[in-house]
Amino acid sequence: MKQSLTYYITLLVIRLKGLKKNFSLDPIDYKKIRKGDVHHPGGKLFKQNKVRTFKVSNSVITEIERCGNSKNLLLFIHGGAFISGPAQHHWDAIKEIATQTSHTIWMCSYPKAPESNISEISANIDSIYKVALENYRPTQISLIGDSVGGTLVTALTQRLVKKGAELPSKIILISPVMDASMSNPEIEKLDAVDPILSKAGVLSAKRMCAETHDLKNVMISPLYGSFEQFPKTILYIADKDITYPDQKLAIEKCIDAKVDIEIIEGKKMPHIWPLLPVMKEAKVSLNNLISKLND
Repeated sequence: MKQSLTYYITLLVIRLKGLKKNFSLDPIDYKKIRKGDVHHPGGKLFKQNKVRTFKVSNSVITEIERCGNSKNLLLFIHGGAFISGPAQHHWDAIKEIATQTSHTIWMCSYPKAPESNISEISANIDSIYKVALENYRPTQISLIGDSVGGTLVTALTQRLVKKGAELPSKIILISPVMDASMSNPEIEKLDAVDPILSKAGVLSAKRMCAETHDLKNVMISPLYGSFEQFPKTILYIADKDITYPDQKLAIEKCIDAKVDIEIIEGKKMPHIWPLLPVMKEAKVSLNNLISKLND
């Protein structure tokens, strides 16, 4: 299928911003990347609706509630290579979700590396889900995560299954990083065409986060864990993304585990494509995602 004009404009903007260059550095300049973080979003949606912030453990939760007494909760675990975020594109996606669904949304800003390691970050994610269960039934809870947010959602689900705990209704994963070790040989050829990520920078960020430098620990590399008993899983992947080969391996494990999984593949799309601004293909995929939340 032919790509839209906005697709090429988006790729041009990505190049001009130097995102690939930033993710080609080792060590990665996490302080520079954090300059794009947005912790206090503006706009009419956030001014006209009930918004509050509260802390769970060492995480800051921004709650957006458009409908009083909403019956459904969406936990949004943002990406950012464990070193940054949330960014403006996360808030833009939340605005669309809040406008088109009745979900209460929790944007979960968890501790970051290198100040915090994966065990500390994972403990925060566990605490957030525990608080969610105090206010909602598990069937009322959905989780969404992009990039390493998808890592954290997947690893949380694995821990919940292992503990025999109550699972969310569904999980939505957007370009999740399934293996922090970046050891899949298929990654090398994709590194040359991925417009956003590069193996060197991604590996540097993972090493900053990995406890005892074990990049295959299931907390940071859920590919090495079990996918048995996963809830409904919706997975958005892209074939111009260095995280794509490991997502394909995770899909095989999900199929073997008989997971109810739905896969949406973006042909010639980059990392986290449903969340990118301007691009027509992104808007279509985000609307598709929202329709699945409303199912």
